[in-house]
This record gives sequence, C-alpha cells and structure tokens, in this order.
Amino acid sequence: MSRETIREKARDRAVRARVAVYGLFLLGGTAVGTWTSRIPAVKERLDLGDGQFSIALLGLAGGAIAGMQLIGRLVDRHGSAKIMIRAAFLQAVVLIVPAYVPSLPALTAAMFAFGLVHGMLNVSMNANAVTVERLTGKPIMSSFHAMYSVGGFAGATTGGLLAHAGLGAGPTFLIAAAVIASIAALSARWALRDTPDPVRLAPGQARPRLPRGVLFLGVLAFCCLVGEGTAADWGSVYLREDLGASAGGAAAAYAAFSIMMTAGRFAGDGLAARFGPVRLVRACGLVASAGLGVGLLVGAPLAGVLGFGAFGAGLSCIIPQVFSAAGHRDPTQAGRALARVAGLGYLGFLSGPVLIGSAAELTSLPVALVIPVVLVLFVAVAATALRAPAKPQPQPETQPRVGTLPETQPETGARALPETQTETGAWTGALPETQAETETGAWTGAETGAHSSEAAPAVTSGRTPDGLPGP
Repeated sequence: MSRETIREKARDRAVRARVAVYGLFLLGGTAVGTWTSRIPAVKERLDLGDGQFSIALLGLAGGAIAGMQLIGRLVDRHGSAKIMIRAAFLQAVVLIVPAYVPSLPALTAAMFAFGLVHGMLNVSMNANAVTVERLTGKPIMSSFHAMYSVGGFAGATTGGLLAHAGLGAGPTFLIAAAVIASIAALSARWALRDTPDPVRLAPGQARPRLPRGVLFLGVLAFCCLVGEGTAADWGSVYLREDLGASAGGAAAAYAAFSIMMTAGRFAGDGLAARFGPVRLVRACGLVASAGLGVGLLVGAPLAGVLGFGAFGAGLSCIIPQVFSAAGHRDPTQAGRALARVAGLGYLGFLSGPVLIGSAAELTSLPVALVIPVVLVLFVAVAATALRAPAKPQPQPETQPRVGTLPETQPETGARALPETQTETGAWTGALPETQAETETGAWTGAETGAHSSEAAPAVTSGRTPDGLPGP
C-alpha cells in the first residue's frame, strides 16, 4: 500500500470520526431542547405547582452530576466510543418516560434517569472528541460544542411547533426519540473506537492521581458556567424588571446570548488554531466581562441586549478549550479528568442562578450581576492554566538493564498522538505532516490529518494491520 493511499485513508477516517462526534453532540442538545419545550405540558398533565416541579428538576440535576462522576473511570477502562454510543441510545429511551409517568415521585425518578444518562453522554462524547482532536492534529472542540447548541435550538423549536399543532408531550418525545436513535445508529458506524490500555496496578498500589491542574480547570469551568446559568435565568428578568423592557425585548437578552454563543463556537476552532487556547480564553474572558459590565453600567434595554450578546460571544470558546485541556492532560485518565471538570462546571450552572438570586435579595439584581462579570474576568487572568505542565525529559540509560527487554511502549500505555505544548498552551500532534504550531500559537503546516506510513501507528489506540485507525 502506497504512502499516499495510507494518507487518504487516514484522512477519510478522521473525517468520519469527526462527523460521528458531531452527531452525538447534536442529539444530546436535541434531547435537552425537546424536553425543555414540553415542560409546561408535563407539568400540567400531573397538575404540579412550581415548588413540586422543582423537586423533579432537582432529580435531573442530581442524576446529571452522578452520571458525570460515575462514568469517568468506565471511559478510561472501556473506551469512550463504547460508552457514548450506549448512552446515546439510552438517551432516546429515557426522553420518552417523563411524558407517561403517573405521579411526582415517578417523574422525579424519570428525571434522575434522564440526567444520569445525559451526564454519561456528556463526559464520554467529550472524551471521544478529545481523541478525534488528537487524531486530526488541530483544535476542533469548539465546533463540537456548537453542534450541541444547534441541537438544543432544533429540539426546542420543533417541540414548540408540535405543541402549537396540538400534539401532546408523549408523541413529541416519541418523534424526538426516533430521530435521536437514528443519529446514534449513524454515528455508531463511524465513531472512532478507542481501545485504552489502562495503567495496571500492582497489589496494594494506589491509583494514580489526576494530572496536575485538572481541579483548577474545573474551577474555571465552574466560573464560566455560573455565567451561562445566570444569563439563562436572570437575563430576561433584569431587562424586564430593572430596565423596563417589554416582554419581547426582555426575551431578546437570552436570544442574543444564545445566538452569539453558537456563532462564537463555530468560529472558535479557527481562532484556537491561530492564537492558541491560552490567548483565546484570555481574550474571550475579557470580551465577556467587558460586554456585560458595560451593559450594566449603561443601564438601558438596548445596552442590556448587546451586553448579554457580548457575554455569550465571550463565554462561547471558554468551556470547549477548558474541556480540551483537561482531556489532553493524560490520555489514560481523560475520562476521569473530564468527569471532574464537567461535574464542577455543571455545579456552577446550577448554583449560579441561586447565588445571583440570593445576592439580589441583599442588594439589587444589577449589583448581583456583577458576580459573573468578576468570575469571568478571573478566568481571563487565570487562562495560563490551560497550558499543560512541562513533562520531565527521560534521561538516556548509560548501562543496559540486565534481564529486561527493550521498551517499545510508553510506560503509561497510552496509545495516542504524542503531544507537545507551546508557551501559549496549544498542543500539536507530533506527526511531521500534520499541522504544527508556532510560538504565537498559530497552527501552520500542510494537510490536516495527513499521516505518513512511518508515523501512522502512533495515531490512536485501535489499529488495523496497515497502520490505519482501527474500527
């Protein structure tokens, strides 16, 4: 097989793997968007008050956090592809159940299951996205997260249209589940099968700790998602009650936030390739904090809408880059690292609106909204945390070790592209024919995903005899 043929097959494999992950992010967003669009119907069917329904939402939140924490080690042990495909099919099933439960306890249990599966899907598909990113040799995490936003918009819009047509929540969820299962089936055919080689522990040996800096990345995720939760729950309230905007004008605050966040994520890959993740996150944090801060200072409805739009644009690229940095710290522990970071981030999304509400009671809502401004400014200042810690260079042995065989694999057993870090924190694949990064963080080089026959065996864990990524 010629080198050019190997290169073409490797490139095709990378494209298909990328499309598969796009599908998983799309269906994840679709499930959540469809559910949120039919919340009033589910609530009305069971005749639940706001306080009662909040109990079911607590079940959803608890399930999501539990799923994120439980799935990390399974991803590291069995591979992200197996987990995310199973979770995707389960997502279709658990979406249907809330429409048919007979009581509040049953709804709470159903929402716990929904959150549990969605948390598992969240971590596993992000772990697989990191693997695909490593294979392609360029930053692509932002566009994956953009597809989640697209799915959320599509699910919410379709659910709203079906509700307007008089269709109940049950049939709506059944239609959405069929779409989700179809996307999952297509993604399963092209998903990159990563076969991890976990670190084997000797009897009595402690499990290795998470890579240095992962917990701090979780803190950055927490700060960022406090802002997202605040925009979702308090943006429209601020414009309506404090600035005197109309109902339609108040709704424009979150609409502007969502649109700019989605657009920013589609642009994020190119920006990360050009500037590197550290500079990108720093700039995004400054844009977000300055945008919302100026909007609060001006105190006019139009300024509020523009401020939340800038806030969404600034936040758009932060979480994808934080997740990418966590997954690349140590390929053998990517699942655990992403579980920890995603869990802390989701905790921020849930607790942020509560924090803002409590602060607003003590002061005022405009003053309370300064909290996410400060937190995102902190993310900008701490953006250097995305730079991977320097790895010690192994010292060459001057004396042969008696009774041992030459080592051909790294001690960690990780089968993935070697990563190098520049001062900006951006990583590059070590293949000579993939894109490389300059000192400024810009990606340069020729064809993306091009692999020579000599370098191909280091691309990923699963291997076919000709050195291509295995099924």
